Amino acid sequence: MKYDFDSIINRENTNSVKWDFRFEEGKPSQWDSTYSKHGAERVLPLWVADMDFICPQSVIDALEKRARHGIFGYTRETDAYYEAVQSWFKRRQGWQIDPSWITITPGVVPAVYMLVQAFVKPGEKVIIQTPVYYPFYSAVEGNDAVVVRNPLLYEEGFYKIDFANLEKSAQSPDVRMIIISSPHNPVGRVWTREELNRMGEICKANDILMVSDEIHSDLIMPGYDFVPFPLAGKDFESFSVVCTAPSKTFNIAGLRTSNIIIANETIRRKFLDVLNRSGIHGISPFGMDALIAAYNEGEEWLEQVLTYIHQNYEFLKTFFQKNLPEIDVIQLEGTYLVWLDCRRLGLDSMNLESLMLEDARLYLDEGYIFGSDGEGFERINIACPRSLLEEALHRLLAAVRAGH
Repeated sequence: MKYDFDSIINRENTNSVKWDFRFEEGKPSQWDSTYSKHGAERVLPLWVADMDFICPQSVIDALEKRARHGIFGYTRETDAYYEAVQSWFKRRQGWQIDPSWITITPGVVPAVYMLVQAFVKPGEKVIIQTPVYYPFYSAVEGNDAVVVRNPLLYEEGFYKIDFANLEKSAQSPDVRMIIISSPHNPVGRVWTREELNRMGEICKANDILMVSDEIHSDLIMPGYDFVPFPLAGKDFESFSVVCTAPSKTFNIAGLRTSNIIIANETIRRKFLDVLNRSGIHGISPFGMDALIAAYNEGEEWLEQVLTYIHQNYEFLKTFFQKNLPEIDVIQLEGTYLVWLDCRRLGLDSMNLESLMLEDARLYLDEGYIFGSDGEGFERINIACPRSLLEEALHRLLAAVRAGH
């Protein structure tokens, strides 16, 4: 089947976070500025990690079949569910997962919160590598723990891990956990086996739990290879938690189905205890059927969408090189979120945000929300029809030129 990613799907009035809401001071509020009725003045939303593509036909068919049944009572996962998860990770990543390792949660973010609750006491420390996905900060600080920043090194347009500082920070007796984004959101790095191994050895030497958020692990650009953290070194399964979901891969985040993979039984039981005390049980019937259909029949769609996203990235990169060389495009290795270095525009965070939203009429993710290391950067979501991306880039060009 040949999938169409060029058609623009009208998402107005669908309660879409991406299209029907904006966040101000951390709170969502409804707006209609993205609606077509505003014509050329409408805002183009290219922010939250949500594709503007219709999901695989197999998923749509499975959901329609389930909806026609007409009863949506309490649901539990089946052998078919676990087999779909196992088969997917074996095929795609070469990782053999035992079904007993899988714990189902309504999302990766709540799982990260509960992992901090389970393993980090108030006042203890968690290392994160900034700039990074902003819920990591709130998961730690919201549970009265302490964030220890290990800023990524940004040299000649490339991000790498500051291992010297990581080793030093890990030696603190109060550090209980490291949370990594793999592939890294927002900078788009796919960590190599060697990088993962070195991080793992630091954890092992200091008795630190590794939490690896691998929700974007299926979204890898050509020329790069993803390695699940547990496969990067000897016995890494014994001190790691891997957070996965089909949500980013197949654009089904609203179905709230994630799999937290924990090989170590002691760690898994402690996490399950917090999960149970939170009153979280069961699974959505729609989420279960969607996952099975996506993992069993969605591979063709994924290969096509990856090709399209990579072409979007090449289009964006060429556009900036020819028209806006003042903005540096960070190499995209994984995810569909491109990190833009806008610092040569000479704008502070407030004026850069104003340039994007007020002048270019683009709603992007501001770099500063990922931490102070992100100031002067923007994150743009390129999982959209190319015509939409092209319009966004021309708007940005016009806004920058008008201001200079």
